[in-house]
Amino acid sequence: QVQLVESGGGLVQAGGSLRLSCAASGRTFSRYAMGWFRQAPGKEREFVATVTWSGGSTYYADSVEGRFTIARDNAKNTLYLQMTRLNPEDTVVYYCAADLTVGRRETDYKYWGQGTQVTVSS
Repeated sequence: QVQLVESGGGLVQAGGSLRLSCAASGRTFSRYAMGWFRQAPGKEREFVATVTWSGGSTYYADSVEGRFTIARDNAKNTLYLQMTRLNPEDTVVYYCAADLTVGRRETDYKYWGQGTQVTVSS
């Protein structure tokens, strides 16, 4: 089992950058593929990015490709999401998730954090 805690959300101006972190508990972090999802009020949770257990492969949603970068530090049990060129449409709650294999669907992940709010002002 793994517990996840996101941090780094906040208010940023359009065009700005923000880095989210997801701290994982337990000694088996490196066994898990990790993902970032986001959810706007009244909408379904949508895929943002995912990374394999080694960090060797990453996958992105078209809406963030080229602007966001997912990375992990297995020595620190931490997942990151570097977000650049933010726009107001990126204003949502961001969640990190973990499971044994990568996936793009919410149902692909068993473990979830509580979320962190990102607000982009125009």
